[in-house]
Order: sequence, then C-alpha cells, then structure tokens
Amino acid sequence: MFNINDFIVYGSTGVCQITDITKNDHDEPEYYVLRPVYDNKINNMVIKALINNSKVQIRKVVTKDQVSSLIASMPVKETIWIDDSRERSECFKALLKTGECEEWIKLVKTLYLEKELRSAEGKTLTHTDEDIMRTAEKRLCEEFAIALNLSPAEVLSYILEHVKH
Repeated sequence: MFNINDFIVYGSTGVCQITDITKNDHDEPEYYVLRPVYDNKINNMVIKALINNSKVQIRKVVTKDQVSSLIASMPVKETIWIDDSRERSECFKALLKTGECEEWIKLVKTLYLEKELRSAEGKTLTHTDEDIMRTAEKRLCEEFAIALNLSPAEVLSYILEHVKH
C-alpha cells in the first residue's frame, strides 16, 4: 500500500502523486486519489484508482539509487530489433505497457541505434517507431526526474553525463 504524497507510476498515465486515500461510503472499497504530475493536458485531472485493482499497474517511482543502477546498465542493455514492422510494433507497444524502466530503456536504446543506422543511409524511422521511442523516452525522463529531483527536460543530459561508455 502507498501513502499520501507518494509518487507512483499509474498505468499508461505515467507519474502521479497520491493526494488522498479515501472511500465513497461505508460499502465502497478504498481508493487512491491521484494527480498526474507532468501531463499539462490533464494537470487538473483527478484519478480515483481502487487500491486493490489488478487491472492497472501501480508501482512506486524508482529511487535515485535505482536510477544510477539503470544508467550504469545502459551500455550493456540488450537491443530487441524485430524486422517485421507489424510484429515489432506489437512487441514494442507491449513493452511500453509493462510500465518497467528496464523495458523502456531497451526500447529507447534499440530505436535510437536503429535511427542512427537509418540516418547514415539517408533514411528515417517509421512514424510508429518514432512515436514509441518518444513515449518510452518521455515516461523514462518523467520518472527519473522525480527520483533525481530534476525537471524531465534535464534528465537526458544527466543520463549522458553519467552513462559509462
């Protein structure tokens, strides 16, 4: 169970802060009252998430030590390119939905390296691949930002400064 003011990752919504833990009435189960932290479009949105809901993943934001460990693992993280675009899209979207930083790092690294390869050949990534890379990068930066007490815009330069080549 989480506490009021905890930062959590809530499904595909991303980083949220728990603003309250409450019930509607005596018969209703408890739920978290969540406020998305970064998405300007939904900044005023309040999410009510059942505490024991197994359909949507809720987990605590990674710690600063976990971020350091994840950054250290980036150079040796495996890539997962799949040649068939339909199969790749399904696999990559499934990895996005896991809500796990390790999977987002794999996606970003794979797509970044493929983008570099294609760029050298005068080509670009597909629109779908670009969208997936942007989404994975955004989620990773927002979560790391909370752990590192930075803005999401500062995270990429932080990673580049701390990754060991």
